[in-house]
Amino acid sequence: MCGILGYVNIEGELGGAERLDLKEKLNRRGPDGAGMYYDGVAYLYHSRLSIIDIGGGSQPIFNETNNMCVIFNGEIYNYGKLQKQLIELGHFFKTNSDTEVIVHAYEQWGCNCVDHFRGMFAFAIWDGLRKVLFIARDRLGIKPLFYTVVNNTLYFASEIKALLQFDSIKKRINNDGLAAYFSLSYIPSPLTIYENIHKLPAGHTLLIEGGKLTVKKYWDVHFEPDYGKKEDYFEQGIKHLLEESVRLRMISDVPVGAFLSGGIDSGMIVAMMSQMSYEPVHTFCMGFGGEVGGYFDERLYAKLIATKYATRHHEYEVVPEIHRILDDLIQSFDEPFADHSTIPSYYLCNMTSQNVKVALSGLGGDELFGGYERYLGFKLSQTYCCLPKSITHSLIPKVVESLSERTDGHYTINHLKRFVRYSILPEADRYFGFISVSNKSKNIFNDISKYNENFDKCNEYIKSLYNSDNADEPLDKIFYTDIKSYLPEDILACTDRISMWHSLEVRVPFLDHKLIEFSATIPSKFKIKFIVKKHLLKKIASQYLPPEILTHRKQGFVGPMASWMRSDIKEYIKQKLCKNELDMHGIFNSQVIHDIMDEHFSNRHNHDKILWTILMFQSWFKRYMN
Repeated sequence: MCGILGYVNIEGELGGAERLDLKEKLNRRGPDGAGMYYDGVAYLYHSRLSIIDIGGGSQPIFNETNNMCVIFNGEIYNYGKLQKQLIELGHFFKTNSDTEVIVHAYEQWGCNCVDHFRGMFAFAIWDGLRKVLFIARDRLGIKPLFYTVVNNTLYFASEIKALLQFDSIKKRINNDGLAAYFSLSYIPSPLTIYENIHKLPAGHTLLIEGGKLTVKKYWDVHFEPDYGKKEDYFEQGIKHLLEESVRLRMISDVPVGAFLSGGIDSGMIVAMMSQMSYEPVHTFCMGFGGEVGGYFDERLYAKLIATKYATRHHEYEVVPEIHRILDDLIQSFDEPFADHSTIPSYYLCNMTSQNVKVALSGLGGDELFGGYERYLGFKLSQTYCCLPKSITHSLIPKVVESLSERTDGHYTINHLKRFVRYSILPEADRYFGFISVSNKSKNIFNDISKYNENFDKCNEYIKSLYNSDNADEPLDKIFYTDIKSYLPEDILACTDRISMWHSLEVRVPFLDHKLIEFSATIPSKFKIKFIVKKHLLKKIASQYLPPEILTHRKQGFVGPMASWMRSDIKEYIKQKLCKNELDMHGIFNSQVIHDIMDEHFSNRHNHDKILWTILMFQSWFKRYMN
């Protein structure tokens, strides 16, 4: 795991931008070493976190004739098999690193080399002889890549902060990115909060050749359920592919541990790792205080799994001291990001990095096998919207909207209100309502009309994914939508930025592309059976995990933010969102935001998501734009 940065003149001319001291900007991604290459046309820089071939894997790495080199962030898990294949085809290797496989694979197969890689990656290959630059991001977007073009020069990097240090790259807010952020709490690719900086989308490549820049999709997932197969067939397929994926992701020259939340996904990963390892696996778990085993605390269940597999178990209790880590969170992302799972993620990665350099995570199991509450809600909405309009449009909304939120921070009432508000809409709009930050997002702006078009674009983007030809069944459509948006630019972005802030590599076995492609052949009725989420995965998990793990309510990796905002951090929120703070840039209507705060503090409605979204934007603006 590493950090990369570079620039190249698109026309292949000598000269180019200034070379800077980059270690400070990327050293958290790669504190173990640094390397660079410059030939007058292209500049490549690499900071290294040593995981594989510690002694020989320094980058850039060149081909046999030294006219082509690569810088790489990530892991190619099938590099051993590819290395043997490439040697048989006549290539000569100087190292035993997965990085060198990339440059030889490009020599052999050109841009199609990405089809041969099984892993997570963002890499750049410079062909100095032909003056060609080839960049690729992995299929699921596990690893990030940002780029911009200024004065006929392409700049690219693993993190935005590395790009912002160049004087020629100006900081201007992108209104499309702003609206997307306040709609979704994250900014989907190719957007960023900056007008002229873009994300390379997951499963895409970027090529500069002959003075032309081309961005091209090389992978996508298509949901084609095989209704002729029975559950047993899919169970065996999932089990085989997941075991293979875990085994590949345990390849390392440094110790490997695992996140253990107490849920099915991380529990299965730990179980399989334990069966494959000669030594006890280090496991790491977060808690939130209060009743152990309560709604927001899974330590009791994690302990059951840790005991069953005799892991070396580590626990940490998160405390609501947001002010201590807020600036680190802002600097981890370089743009607004408001999924408050960043808080437990921060402490989890901090604890884990003190014990191991690599950790496996259960991320992706929900998107592949139907684990989120909103998936079940969407399925139930198919029936609800068929009820008489007098009930769905009038009677039920009046009753539900009058309900006060639960004082313990549970989201039960909030989810019910969201279900009633949006279930009466067409399917694509309905799902956008389910995943949006708040129905009040637009109202917080001073000039609402100025941003209407930008908000509409975000809605249309999500609807375009839902209505694509990649899936036919309603549940498959939302699985696809999440795999293309929420998964790469929220869940995986959070994991990458926070883990890299702590120089920790996180690997995600559920997101092996072969497993994803297989999961897309499973009928949705096997994933959510009646009202049972993750039906098929639970059947497999029953072979590995204690029964309590299969039956307890899914808690999700978030803290009790709603109740924290009404108690522990209430005064902090009021201070940070006071009128003077909100008025510093002229974007927000401070009175509307204060009304939202009053509704939240009085427990009439849960507004923790929109308040956290505003707070993170304010903090980002003060650090990066003032």
